[in-house]
Amino acid sequence: MTDADGTVMRAGPGDVRSLVDLVNGAYRGDSSREGWTTEADFLGGQRTDEESMRALLEGPDSVVLVMRDDSGVGESRLNACVHLKRQPHGVVYLGMLTVRPRLQNSGVGRQLLAAAEGYAQQALSARVIEMTVINVRDALIAWYERRGYVRTGEERPFPYGDARFGLPLREDLKFVVLQRDLKFWRHSR
Repeated sequence: MTDADGTVMRAGPGDVRSLVDLVNGAYRGDSSREGWTTEADFLGGQRTDEESMRALLEGPDSVVLVMRDDSGVGESRLNACVHLKRQPHGVVYLGMLTVRPRLQNSGVGRQLLAAAEGYAQQALSARVIEMTVINVRDALIAWYERRGYVRTGEERPFPYGDARFGLPLREDLKFVVLQRDLKFWRHSR
């Protein structure tokens, strides 16, 4: 899978540290404020760690796709990633869609999302993509809705008290469930 801005491929064990740095830097702390997907205003701490990332890479029916810089200048680096996990009944969970903050609003996220949907349908036999988004992320929820995702009406609790998922700065966090039917999925979006 390739496109004009880089190469999309499966992540491997050698990518763990780079993935952790990419995800934490895009969502938490000062570096995340360079982009529009920051969670720093309502969550502190980490978004992921090496142990959790390794589990995603090694888990059954689980894959992390990455987009690498293909500029040919210096060492290739990760610019974006997404996690896919096969669920029962033709559902694939999509999570951790991450784009390096300086590349947000450049189309990289849309390209990686399209590649992930195609991979889910072709390699994981997905009929439906499901995801959860923190309820206070109105701009992000709207971004997914513009790409065909709909709110299911289901909400799930935020894991308060589990520092592996961050340190909440608010008491009203929960997850909104979004889904997209892939029956009408087309690669050219």
